[in-house]
Amino acid sequence: MATEDKPAVSIKDMLKREPILSSGHRMCAGCAAPTVVKLMGMALRGPTIVCENTGCLEVATTIYPYTAWKIPWIHVAFENAAAVASGVIEATKVMYSKGRYEHEHVDVIALGGDGSSFDIGFGAISGAMERGHDMVYMCYDNGAYQNTGIQRSGATFTGQETTTSWAGSKIPGKLERKKPLAEIIAAHRIPYVATSEPYNYRDFITKFRKALEVEGPAFIHAFSPCPRGWRSATGASISLSKLAVETGLHPLYEVINGEEWIMSGPSKRIKELKPVDEYFKTQGQFKHLFKPEWEDFRKRIQDQVTHDWELLKKKCGVD
Repeated sequence: MATEDKPAVSIKDMLKREPILSSGHRMCAGCAAPTVVKLMGMALRGPTIVCENTGCLEVATTIYPYTAWKIPWIHVAFENAAAVASGVIEATKVMYSKGRYEHEHVDVIALGGDGSSFDIGFGAISGAMERGHDMVYMCYDNGAYQNTGIQRSGATFTGQETTTSWAGSKIPGKLERKKPLAEIIAAHRIPYVATSEPYNYRDFITKFRKALEVEGPAFIHAFSPCPRGWRSATGASISLSKLAVETGLHPLYEVINGEEWIMSGPSKRIKELKPVDEYFKTQGQFKHLFKPEWEDFRKRIQDQVTHDWELLKKKCGVD
C-alpha cells in the first residue's frame, strides 16, 4: 500500500489520463456519477475489469447496442456485482495459471448505487468482504432509488422527501436515520475503507489509488448528487458535494484494517460545521422542512448530525 498521504503515482500524472467513460452517454444533466467514474479512472494502475449492478449509471451508459465504457465492463443484476466480481477474480487467476490470460494480476472493481449497495446487494458485499477477495467496491450514493422512480433507500437522509417517503402535514419525509454503510463495512476489518466526493478530487483519486494498492478488499463510499431526484440546480452538484462535507452530512475519512480511523484533509480542517440548513435550502427535496410545523424536527436533524460528527472526531483522534 502507498503511504498515508502520497499515492504511488503523482496526482499530476493521474489527472492527465484519458477518461474511461466516453462523452455521449445519457446520464442526466448535472449528474455527478460520470464525474465520480472519471475520477475513479484517473486512479487506475493497470488492467482493470468493472462489474456493475443495475442502476442509473449502468442504464444510461450502456443503452444497447452502444457503450460509453472504454475498459472491460460487465453488467449484472441489482444485487450481485460483488459476487460476480469475486468470480471474476478467481477466474482470472485460473486462466493465468493455465496460460490463457496474459496478466498475472487484474484489478477488479465492483460498482453500485446506494439502492444496490445499502440495501439489495448488501449481503453480497458483506460476503465478498468476509471472504477477503482482492477487489474495490465503490458505492456512488445519490440518496435514493433514482433510476426506478426516486424511492427512499437506506442512504436517504432523515427528512428527505422521496416518492415513498412523502412530506405532508403528518410526516416530514423520511423518519429514519441514514444507514452508516462505510462504518458497517469497516466493521468487517477489511484493509481499507474511505468516504469521498467529487469536489475534493485530489482526496478522491488518492483514496481510490490506495484502495487498489491494498492486498484484499477495499470499499469506497462516494457521494454523488442527483439534480433530478434532489430537485437541485443542474450546475450545483459539485458545490453540493463540498457543502455536504462542510455540514457534516458526508464527512471524509479513512479506516485502516477496521481499527485506525483517519479524518482526511478537507474534513480535518473543519473547525466548526456549517448548519445543515445551508445544505437543505438548496434542494426541493428538503423545502418542506422549513415550514413552521417542522422546525423542531429540522433542529433534531442538526443535533443528530452534530452528535455523529463529534463521535467521528473522537474515533479519528481529532480535537
